[in-house]
Amino acid sequence: MSPATLMPATLTPADLLARLVGFPTVVGQPNGALIEDVARYLRAHGAEVTVLAGPEGDRSNLFASFGPKDVPGIVLSGHVDVVPATEPEWRADPFVLRREGDRLIGRGACDMKGFVAAVLAAAPAMGRMALRAPLHIALSYDEEAGCKGVPHLLAALPALCAPPEGAIIGEPTGLVPVLAHKGKAALRLSAKGRSGHSSRPDLGQNAIQRLVPVLARICAQAEALTRGPQDARFAPPYSSVQIGTICGGQAVNIIPDFAEAQIEARAIAGVSPKAILQEVLVDLPEGVSLDWLSEYPALALAPEAPLARLAETLTGRAAQGAVSFGTEAGLFQQAGIAAIVCGPGDIARAHKPEEYLTLSELEGTCAMLSSLIDRQAA
Repeated sequence: MSPATLMPATLTPADLLARLVGFPTVVGQPNGALIEDVARYLRAHGAEVTVLAGPEGDRSNLFASFGPKDVPGIVLSGHVDVVPATEPEWRADPFVLRREGDRLIGRGACDMKGFVAAVLAAAPAMGRMALRAPLHIALSYDEEAGCKGVPHLLAALPALCAPPEGAIIGEPTGLVPVLAHKGKAALRLSAKGRSGHSSRPDLGQNAIQRLVPVLARICAQAEALTRGPQDARFAPPYSSVQIGTICGGQAVNIIPDFAEAQIEARAIAGVSPKAILQEVLVDLPEGVSLDWLSEYPALALAPEAPLARLAETLTGRAAQGAVSFGTEAGLFQQAGIAAIVCGPGDIARAHKPEEYLTLSELEGTCAMLSSLIDRQAA
């Protein structure tokens, strides 16, 4: 199915997933074609749709509403960006969905266009039903870069609807409601030096060596965190720091004039990931600069919260305490909106070649959403 043509008004969930996968919305790249296509489809089914352009100028969020907007409703939230698909292990074009048995294979099928496809498949019913409480659809960009799109959507929300009752973020959890996840902050350290022949280090300034003391502090902090505050719901049960990338230098006999490292912290609920890094980034050496890349808070929803009870009722599954990966749910909660993570698939399939969602998982999500629609119409 080619996304170059207009989306038909009626499609199966698998057809919708094929359509979404066909848009190569890699993180950091334009997503306008997908957003425009989805907007047309939702409007055709009676939704009030707002496209919210991000400050980047080539990426947008989308917010759509079915039912009365002046009463609290439920937000169905998903991101439409995907990680790159350059791995050689792909057996076919990753942006053309293919079916093998029960598996629907393609980049983003599991993380998380499968959930979005199920939501879109439910749109005709949302438009037909006389909803007493609204259902909202929130699609965001650049979640894979640290949830960069959704803050702009949340900032606009007060003008778009009444304060929502809650938000269901459809990341892959096997349709098990998840109450908590870790928060994350990421930064880039850059060091400038002065190049020259390695035989005369006295005439140059080694950028890599300027970074070493800071990186040593970060390694020490990583070790200290294993003995710090613990939360047994998470694996591992403590906050963590890692040096994810490092680069610099041109050749072994040239004094490096530039070096860069990217570092992330992941924090258990109640701990600020940014604060973890700030502890070891005081008094940076001369020539070393810092840029914050992204930050989102942890999620912590009480087991007795109404949204938790609702998610358990819709799925027929008991809520799980926590997962260690992060989502935009923490940002919804920070904005005063109760949030829970619950979507189809397994996070272990995400960010890998031959990523897939099963047809039965997609159908199970549609059944969950059908129950939600009935609840909002009752």
